[in-house]
Amino acid sequence: MDETDRTLEQLLAGLMAVRDGNLDTRLPEDAGGLPGNIAAVFNGMVAQLSLVTTEVTRVAQEVGGEGRLGGQARVPPVGGVWRELTDGVNSMADNLTSQVRNISQVATAVARGDLTQKIRVDARGEILELKETINTMVERLSSFAEEVTRVAREVGTEGNLGGQATVHGVSGTWMDLTNNVNSMADNLTNQVRNIAQVTTAVAEGDLTRKIDVDARGEILELKTTINTMVDQLGSFAAEVTRVAREVGSEGRLGGQAEVADVSGTWRRLTENVNELAGNLTRQVRAIAEVTSAVARGDLTRTVTVEAPGEVGALKDNINSMVESLRATTRGNEEKDWLKTQLARISGGIQGRRDLTTVARLIMREVPPLVHAQYGCFFLAQEGPDGSEGSEGAEGADRAEGQAPHLVAIASYGLPDDPAAAPRRFRVGQSLVGQAAADHRVVVVDELPPGYAPVLTGTGSADPSTLIVLPIVFEGQVLGALELASLRPFAPLHRDFLEQFTELLGVNVSSLTANARTDELLERSQLLTAELSARSGELQARQRELQRSNAELQDKAALLADRNRDIERKNHQIEQARQELEERARELARASLYKSEFLANMSHELRTPLNSLLILAQLLAQNPQGNLTEKQADYATVIHSAGSDLLQLINDILDLSKVEAGRMDVHPEPVPLHRVLDYVDVTFRPVADERGLEFTVSAAPSAGEGLVTDESRLRQVLRNLVSNALKFTRTGGVSLRVQHADAQEVPAPLGGAGPVLAFRVVDTGIPGEQLESVFDAFQQGDSGADRAYGGTGLGLSISREVSKLLGGTITVESTMGQGSCFTLYLPEHDGRERAAQAPGAGDEEREGAVGAPSLAAPVDDEGLRDRTVLLVDDDPRNVYALTEVLKSAGMQVLTADNGEAGIRLLAAHPEVDLVVMDLMMAGLDGYATTRAIRAMPRLARLPVVVVTAKAMPGDRTEALAAGASDYVVKPVAPDRLLTALRTWLAPR
Repeated sequence: MDETDRTLEQLLAGLMAVRDGNLDTRLPEDAGGLPGNIAAVFNGMVAQLSLVTTEVTRVAQEVGGEGRLGGQARVPPVGGVWRELTDGVNSMADNLTSQVRNISQVATAVARGDLTQKIRVDARGEILELKETINTMVERLSSFAEEVTRVAREVGTEGNLGGQATVHGVSGTWMDLTNNVNSMADNLTNQVRNIAQVTTAVAEGDLTRKIDVDARGEILELKTTINTMVDQLGSFAAEVTRVAREVGSEGRLGGQAEVADVSGTWRRLTENVNELAGNLTRQVRAIAEVTSAVARGDLTRTVTVEAPGEVGALKDNINSMVESLRATTRGNEEKDWLKTQLARISGGIQGRRDLTTVARLIMREVPPLVHAQYGCFFLAQEGPDGSEGSEGAEGADRAEGQAPHLVAIASYGLPDDPAAAPRRFRVGQSLVGQAAADHRVVVVDELPPGYAPVLTGTGSADPSTLIVLPIVFEGQVLGALELASLRPFAPLHRDFLEQFTELLGVNVSSLTANARTDELLERSQLLTAELSARSGELQARQRELQRSNAELQDKAALLADRNRDIERKNHQIEQARQELEERARELARASLYKSEFLANMSHELRTPLNSLLILAQLLAQNPQGNLTEKQADYATVIHSAGSDLLQLINDILDLSKVEAGRMDVHPEPVPLHRVLDYVDVTFRPVADERGLEFTVSAAPSAGEGLVTDESRLRQVLRNLVSNALKFTRTGGVSLRVQHADAQEVPAPLGGAGPVLAFRVVDTGIPGEQLESVFDAFQQGDSGADRAYGGTGLGLSISREVSKLLGGTITVESTMGQGSCFTLYLPEHDGRERAAQAPGAGDEEREGAVGAPSLAAPVDDEGLRDRTVLLVDDDPRNVYALTEVLKSAGMQVLTADNGEAGIRLLAAHPEVDLVVMDLMMAGLDGYATTRAIRAMPRLARLPVVVVTAKAMPGDRTEALAAGASDYVVKPVAPDRLLTALRTWLAPR
C-alpha cells in the first residue's frame, strides 16, 4: 500500500467519525506534500466544528436551561457555513434576549407605574400574543423600548459598535437603565475594538501589541488568554529565529529552540524545529569529521549518518570520493613499492662482476620479497659441459643445432645436496626450458602433493603455485628464474617479478659482455707477452748464430773441408731469420688487431656516451624548470657515472699507448706551485667530503728549475692522490715535495742531477702486494674492488708514465702505520728525444678527452640564426647534438648518411657549417668530406668532424680529407660551440 492510499483511508475514517458526532479525531500532520496539506485542512475543519458545537451548546444551556440571557457564541473569525451557523445562533440568542428583556422592562415599568413603554420587538407565536397583551398596557413605553431595541440591534445583531440609546423625557430608573445600556455599549465597543486591533496585528506578524483595555469577568479571561497567546507566539518566533540564525547564518550547529509553557500545536512545531536542527547538526558534523580525516590522510572513515534527499546524495558523493582516493593511494603505494624494490636490488647488483655472486644475491633477496619459499636461478651456458663458451664456440654450437644449457647456479630453499651436480636443462626441456624457449612466463597453480616440498627443521609443506620466468635480452635467452610459494602470488608480486626479469636481462647481458671483454683483453695480453718472449728467443738465437758464423768465417781458410757444413748452417740461419720475420709479422699483426679492437671499442663506447652525457647535462641544468630537484639529481648521477666510464676508456687507451710505446712527452719549464695548486683544488673537496685531513706542501726552493711534461706529471700525481684518498678511511693524506737525498735516489736515476721526491702518504696496504698494485687491473687486496670500485689501471699507467718522464715510483708500507708512494723525478730533463711529427702532441691530447662539464651552453650572437648541417647515422647523437645546437639559437638540418648530406647541401645554400661523423654506413665521413671539397661552391665551407675515433693518426687522416677541425666524442657542449664559433665568421 502506498502513501496516498494510507492517507485516503485515514481521511475516510476521520469523516465517518465526524458523521457519527465524534469531533476528537485528528489526522497526523507529519507527512510531507499533499497528504500533509489534506491532514492540516481536515484537522482545522474538525477543530472549528468542535469549537462551534461547544459554543452553541453553551449558549443553549445558558439561555434555555439556566435562564441566563445575553449569551453569545464566541468563535474566532470564520467564513462560509461556520460563520452563518454562528451568526444564526447568536441572532437567536439576541432575539430571545431582546424579547424577554423587552417584556421584562415593560413589565417592570408597569410594575413601577411607568406605562409609557410598549413592546416593539418582533415576535411570533405565543411571544407575539404576549407582546400584544403587554403593548396594550405600555403604549407610552414604546419610544423608550424603540431606542433600547435599536441600540441592542446595532450592537448585538448588526455588529455596529459605538451606538447610543437616545430617550427624551425620561428619568429615574429609566434614565439609569438608559445610561447602563449606553455604558454597556461603550465598554463592549472599546473591548471588542481593542481585541480586534491585537488579533489583526498578530495576523500581520506584529507580536508586540497586547490588549490593554479594562475588562472584567469573561472578557478579562479572554483578554488574559489572548495576551498569553501573543507572549507565547513571540517567544516561539524568537527561539525559532535564533536557531535559524545560529544554524543557517552563523554556522553554529547544535542549537535548540526552548519555548516554555507551550503545548499542542506550538509544542509540536517547536519539537519539529528542534528535530530539523538536530538532524542538520548530525549530518553536517558527520560530513565534517570525514572530510577532516581525509585532510589528515585518514582514508578509513566514511559518512554513516542517515540522510535523505540532497544531503544523502552529498553523503554518497563524499563516500565515493573517499573510496576513490583510497584506491588511488593504494595504487600509488604499490607503484612506489615496485620502484623502490627494483631500485634497491638493482643497486645491490651494480658494481658486481661475477654472475654467481649476482645470482646468489638475487636468491637471497627476491624469494622472501615475494613470499616465495623455493627459488632457483638458471644461467644459460654454452658448450657440452655447460660452461660458458666463446663467441666462436657459440657460433659452432648453434650451427650444429645444439641449444644452450640452463644450469642452476644459485637457489633458495632447495632440498638438493650441495655436493650434488647442479640441475641442468636444455632450452625446450622441462618447464624451465620451455619458458626459456617460448620467451614467456609459465605459471602452474594447484600443484599436486609432494611436488617440490618445502622442508624445514620441524616438517615440510607442499607449495600451491609455481612460476617460471625467462631472462631474455634482445631476443637472446640468458637464463631463467623459478619460484614456488605456499600461496598464490599476489598481482603486485607478479608485476614485480616480470619487471625485475626484464631488468635482470640487461644486467646479465652487461655482466656477460664485461666478462668476455676481460677475457679477450687478457688473451690479447698473454699473446703479446708470448710473442715478445719468442721474439727475444729468436733474437738471441740469431746473435748466437751470427757469432758462430763469424767463427766459421775466421776458420774458413783452415777448414775448407767444412764448407758444406757451413753452407748447411747458413741455410739454417736463413730459415731462422725467416722464422723470426714471420714471428715479427705475427707480433705486428697482433698489435694491429689490438689497436683495431681498442679503436672499435672506443668508438662503440664513446658514441652512446656522447648522447648520454649531453642529454644528462641538459636534464641536470633543467633550463625550463619542469624537473623536480630529485629528478635533476638523478640526471647529475647519470652524468657522473658516464664520466667515470669515459675515464675508464681513457685509461685503457693510455695503457695501450704505453704498451705500444706510442705515448709522447713534451718537456717544458713547469712552475711547481701551479701543479700543487691543481692537486689541492682537485682533491680537497673529496677529502672534505670523506672527513679526511689533506695537506699539500713543498720544501723551500724545491722544483724551481723543474723541466718536464706538465700534463703527464699531473696525470701521475692525480692517480697517486686519488688512490690514497680511495683507500684511506680515517686520518689523512698528504703530498710533500722535496729534494731527494743522494742515498735514497733509486739506482736508475744515478747521475741524473737534482731529483725531486713527490711523496704521497696514506694508511698502507699489505706488504706482500706492493709489487702487484702496479700491475694492470690489480688493486690493493682481493676485496678492494668490491669495497672501492675501480679498474686498477691508474698505478700501472703511472709507473710507465713516470719512466717516460725519466723517473720512477717506489712504495713503502707498514700495516697500521701507513704507506708512502714516492715519485722520483729529475728536476732537469736532459734526456735525448726523437723529433716528433707536427701535430702529434695535439692528436694525443685529442684522444684523452674528459667528460663534458655541467656548464650550460651560451647563446650568443655569433651562432644565433646560423644554419648547420648535422651528418650522423646514430639517432641518439643526432638528437643530443641537435638539442645543444638549438639551445645556442642555431637552425639544424640532419642527414643520416653522406649521400643525404650532399643532397641537403645542394638544396640548402644557406648552410653555414657542417658537423660530420666519420664512421657511417655507405659513404663514410672521409669520403663525404672529400666530395664536399670537390664541389667549387663548397670548397671553403667549414666542416667540423665530431667522432668517437680517438686513436693516433685519426686526426691527421681527417684533416687530410679536408676537415676544418676535429673534435672527439663525447664532446662538451661548450667545446663544440667554441669550435663552431671559431669557424663561423661574424656576419
